[in-house]
Amino acid sequence: MTDLPYRLNVGAALFNADGRVFIGRRAGLPEDGPGSWQMPQGGIDPGEDPATAVFRELREEIGTDKADIIAEHPGWLNYDIPANAVRPAFRGKFRGQSQKWFALRFTGDDSDIALDRDHHPEFTAWRWAELAELPALVVAFKRQVYESVVREFDKYARG
Repeated sequence: MTDLPYRLNVGAALFNADGRVFIGRRAGLPEDGPGSWQMPQGGIDPGEDPATAVFRELREEIGTDKADIIAEHPGWLNYDIPANAVRPAFRGKFRGQSQKWFALRFTGDDSDIALDRDHHPEFTAWRWAELAELPALVVAFKRQVYESVVREFDKYARG
């Protein structure tokens, strides 16, 4: 599996005015099972720059891109998909994802968030959460990435 490349991806740590971050409960998983919550993320289209991709992903996954970028993680963060999930997750083309994470300040109202604007919703529910609690909520193979995001963007969690 190590000979497979990583899929390029973006992640959005979307902070509200209170310094809490948006998380969504992933569709297709048990309501409060392990790894059922995550921040918005998604693939980068060919020729698309990461900043453009993060706004597109916000529109697709949460129905709004009312946000301003306030920071960018300095590096790309990689995670590997467990070997038994590589084929279903990426049709066997990728070993995992290489992500560029952004911290964004939400400029809209909660009523702007609409999980059902896409034909195949990514999330079934959402809430504002404390940034520090996220590593315990995500699937285990993404935990290191989330820990790095928390360290890098912690200063924005203070409002």
